Amino acid sequence: MSSPTLLKGHPISLAVLDFGLFTVHANGRIIGIPGFLVETSAGEKVLIDTGFPRKYAENVEAASREDNLSEFGKVLELTHHHQPDAQLKLLGIKITDLDYVIITHTHIDHVGNIGIFPGTPLIIGADERALPKPIYWRGKQPLDWPDNEYVLVKDDFDLGPGFRVLLVPGHTPGELSIMIDLPETRSILLTSDAISRPSEIDEGCVDSVNPAQALASAHRILELAKDKNALVIYGHGPEQWKELKKAPAKYN
Repeated sequence: MSSPTLLKGHPISLAVLDFGLFTVHANGRIIGIPGFLVETSAGEKVLIDTGFPRKYAENVEAASREDNLSEFGKVLELTHHHQPDAQLKLLGIKITDLDYVIITHTHIDHVGNIGIFPGTPLIIGADERALPKPIYWRGKQPLDWPDNEYVLVKDDFDLGPGFRVLLVPGHTPGELSIMIDLPETRSILLTSDAISRPSEIDEGCVDSVNPAQALASAHRILELAKDKNALVIYGHGPEQWKELKKAPAKYN
C-alpha cells in the first residue's frame, strides 16, 4: 500500500484490552485474548482486534458447542466485561469514537465483533479480505463481511507517524502485526498471531496455514524489533499476559 498516512498524530498511549481467558486442551496452555487501543497526539483512536463474538458472553457453553470450539479448548473467563464496548468504556471511549479498527487476522478471537463498528473504516490484509468470508474457526464461517470502508494492506505501510502496519502472512493469508513508537515506553511490537508465544518459532509455527511463510515473517518482525529495541507483546503469551498492565492503565 503506497497511500499517504491516514493519521495526523503520533501514538501517545497504548492500552491492553482484556477480551477474556482461554485454555488449550492439548497442552493446558492458558492464554489471554488481547485487544489494543492506541491514542494519538491528535486525539485519534485506533482499536486493534475485537475479541470473541458477543454470543460467548451470553452463553459461553452453547456458543462453544455451536462453533466446535470446545473440541480445541475451553473459554475460562468471558463476560460482557470482556467485550469491546465495556473494555473501551474503562478508557472513557465509546465505539463511535473510533477512527479506525485494525483486524490483524480473521480467527474467531480477533474478528468476533467485526460487525459492530458501522461507519468506521476497517484496516485488514488484502489477502484476508479477499476470502469469501472471515476464516473464523475450523470451517465454521457464520460471519459476513460488514458494509464498511476497507483499507486493504498489501505491504508494510505507515498508518501515521510512528505507527507502522506490517504485513506478515503465514499464520493466515493476510496476518498483520503493528509497530508503534511511544514517547516514554519506547517502541512496541504487537505481533498478534504472527508470533503467538515466544516458543512458537522453535516449534516451527506449525499451527499456521503456511508454516514456512509464517517462520519467515516471524524472524523478520523480530529483527525489526531488535533494531528498534522494541518491547515485544506476543499474540497469546501465557506468562506475559499475567505481567501486562491492562486497561484502564496505559503504556505511554
